[in-house]
Order: sequence, then C-alpha cells, then structure tokens
Amino acid sequence: MGSLSIWHWIVVIAVVLLLFGRGKISDLMGDVAQGIKAFKKGMKDDETASDKPEPTKTIDHNSASPTATRSDVGSKAV
Repeated sequence: MGSLSIWHWIVVIAVVLLLFGRGKISDLMGDVAQGIKAFKKGMKDDETASDKPEPTKTIDHNSASPTATRSDVGSKAV
C-alpha cells in the first residue's frame, strides 16, 4: 500500500497531460531551460568580473588644510 506501481504513475502522468496539455508542459520546460541558461551566464559573468582587479583609490589629504577653523564650532544655534 505504501509503494506506487507503474499503473499509478501512468494515471498520474495521464491526469497531468489532460490538465496542462502537451503544449503548456513543453513551454514550461523551455522557460525553465532558459532560466537555467540565464543563471549560468550570470554566474560566468560574475566570475569574470571578479577576476579583474579594482583600481586603487587614493585620497588626497593636502587639498584641505587640517587647521582650518570653522566659525560655528562651539557655538549653539538658537
């Protein structure tokens, strides 16, 4: 009673084909295949993008003097 025989599987497949039809199932499988291909392409693009080193970013500290005074330092805005 716990195992399914070949007849059970035949009935299940027949019901699925009757409900969805051959066209809808093949369209669905085609969409799944396109999704898998897009996923693999995205993963490959991501790997190639990570292989390229990022340019080194530097900050120029000389552009602003570190001793610049602000007029609002220590005052309370009322």
